[in-house]
Amino acid sequence: MNCYVLLPFMLGIPLLWPCLGATENSQTKKVQQPVGSHLRVKRGWVWNQFFVPEEMNTTSHHVGRLRSDLDNGNNSFQYKLLGAGAGSTFIIDERTGDIYAIEKLDREERSLYILRAQVIDITTGRAVEPESEFVIKVSDINDNEPKFLDEPYEAIVPEMSPEGTLVIQVTASDADDPSSGNNARLLYSLLQGQPYFSVEPTTGVIRISSKMDRELQDEYWVIIQAKDMIGQPGALSGTTSVLIKLSDVNDNKPIFKESLYRLTVSESAPTGTSIGTIMAYDNDIGENAEMDYSIEEDDSQTFDIITNHETQEGIVILKKKVNFEHQNHYGIRAKVKNHHVDKQLMKYHTEASTTFIKIQVEDVDEPPLFLLPYYIFEIFEETPQGSFVGVVSATDPDNRKSPIRYSITRSKVFNIDDNGTITTTNSLDREISAWYNLSITATEKYNIEQISSIPVYVQVLNINDHAPEFSQYYESYVCENAGSGQVIQTISAVDRDESIEEHHFYFNLSVEDTNSSSFTIIDNQDNTAVILTNRTGFNLQEEPIFYISILIADNGIPSLTSTNTLTIHVCDCDDSGSTQTCQYQELMLSMGFKTEVIIAILICIMVIFGFIFLTLGLKQRRKQILFPEKSEDFRENIFRYDDEGGGEEDTEAFDVAALRSSTIMRERKTRKTTSAEIRSLYRQSLQVGPDSAIFRKFILEKLEEADTDPCAPPFDSLQTYAFEGTGSLAGSLSSLESAVSDQDESYDYLNELGPRFKRLACMFGSAVQSNN
Repeated sequence: MNCYVLLPFMLGIPLLWPCLGATENSQTKKVQQPVGSHLRVKRGWVWNQFFVPEEMNTTSHHVGRLRSDLDNGNNSFQYKLLGAGAGSTFIIDERTGDIYAIEKLDREERSLYILRAQVIDITTGRAVEPESEFVIKVSDINDNEPKFLDEPYEAIVPEMSPEGTLVIQVTASDADDPSSGNNARLLYSLLQGQPYFSVEPTTGVIRISSKMDRELQDEYWVIIQAKDMIGQPGALSGTTSVLIKLSDVNDNKPIFKESLYRLTVSESAPTGTSIGTIMAYDNDIGENAEMDYSIEEDDSQTFDIITNHETQEGIVILKKKVNFEHQNHYGIRAKVKNHHVDKQLMKYHTEASTTFIKIQVEDVDEPPLFLLPYYIFEIFEETPQGSFVGVVSATDPDNRKSPIRYSITRSKVFNIDDNGTITTTNSLDREISAWYNLSITATEKYNIEQISSIPVYVQVLNINDHAPEFSQYYESYVCENAGSGQVIQTISAVDRDESIEEHHFYFNLSVEDTNSSSFTIIDNQDNTAVILTNRTGFNLQEEPIFYISILIADNGIPSLTSTNTLTIHVCDCDDSGSTQTCQYQELMLSMGFKTEVIIAILICIMVIFGFIFLTLGLKQRRKQILFPEKSEDFRENIFRYDDEGGGEEDTEAFDVAALRSSTIMRERKTRKTTSAEIRSLYRQSLQVGPDSAIFRKFILEKLEEADTDPCAPPFDSLQTYAFEGTGSLAGSLSSLESAVSDQDESYDYLNELGPRFKRLACMFGSAVQSNN
């Protein structure tokens, strides 16, 4: 079967090549095959590949023709096309074997179609030749522009980088067939970014072509174009934008914009006080703009500068206190430099920027100034009142030199005058207080708010004014059968005086005891002495106690001597001659005495408590006898009403039933009609008081009721009761219980009762007249 393949346009010349195929028994003609075509022999069939161009604009494009050698042209053969794309993408003319593409082909979507062809005899319905495969390849045309796949592009490069520094590489891709001519061969060019950047045409590498300063411009937009077909006419292109940012390098040193700063400081400012700030400026950013301030010139060493790393300011602080009277102005020079500087950038920082600072000291009214920070004076004890102690001195450091007034804070022993002379007001005793800590205050007379204080220490020097004495109280015992020379006591002494040398005491018996004493003393020369018996045998009945006078002298100048009495008890000792038995008996006697005293105190306490309980019990019993039962209830609320009378309208002011009871209710009486009888009863009511027994009974009942009330508050409270008693001879002035009508009563007699009834007389007299 012969097959003709229609090839695509190659260099503008259409080519038509025969595709010959024959069965195994048929004669095959040799033909010259085109370059790039492939022959395939299968069951006597010879097939070539079909090539069809993509992007066909026609609805039906002839691809090629299939024809069998057995086909004699009588239309008895039928050609069929099988496989993927048959009927949908490609169709075949069943009579002629022509193949057509019925839809637009895109090589980028599918570049190869494998189909099968079959020839059938129409008369018999059988295949004339075996089924055979063939290939249709879609040839490429330049229908895809280059595209940058990694957009957006952004790069960072240090400022002042040298020429040729690599910035970034951009890459574009073309979907066309790279093996089909130059359709996918790209060429890069720079549309925007000259003269600072350049791009390599074949690789897309962007490089720096000129140095750039970030302080002038910190970012650049570069546009790169990619063209296929090596940029030939008709080539397609694509573009992309690249943002290139310049990172900062420390190529700028900080500079003071102010060449002179003027600051002020008060002479009363303490050290460490901030007196002002200075500021330098650096065009760099980040850590490249961090600065360090320092003092370059300051002969007085009075000021210092520290750096505020948050604001990059220099803070001028006071290093030493200043004095306006000593120096009222200063001049210092400060410098600034970057904290981080690379070695390769040191050429930009060869000379640091400096500025001059003038500091003016402000004068303030200062407190008085003492000549010394503290004073120490000495004075002997026992000096008379008004003795001189020492002199302190303070002056006003200001120019006006105000006079100074001195005072001592809370001291009753010393006094100071306006000249600063300290004297005593009482005699001093070193044994009471050896040191006095005083606080001397100096106050300016022109400004009493200016005050200074210093400590003054007064040491009281010792004089030998205290004689030595026993170091403790001694209880000595001697046995009746004691022999001569027996040691009965070792004594020692103390002296409250302070000695320049160590204390040394001398012990002796008094002259009387030396001549007639039963005891003797031996000085041990170590501030102790021993007492020994001077005879044999003692009598407890005749002489139970001995009193020995011992003289103790010190080594002071002048030496002082004291007489101390030692008591020695004679006791009946056991056979061993030990005095411990006597000491034990004395201890028991003293303890027995103490026990008796304690028992007596406890008995007294018990008697006192018994008397208190007895008194309380008697009082409780009296209450039970006086109030055996609660007969009446007077707990109604009775209001105190101070008005002088309002007639019948007073009936609603209080509950009249609260004033009545079964035992003390007043009898109902008719109102008297004669004024003379009323006046007589009024005088009697003024002379006769309330029934004291009934009134006392009422008060006691209320008192018992309050004491036994479980709801009463747990504290003392005042309770008020209004009890009128059993009645009055004058009767009631109220009309509540009157049996006579007001219209039949004459109230003229009220005018004769005095000023207290004047209001009632006016009210009732006018009421009667109006009714008439």
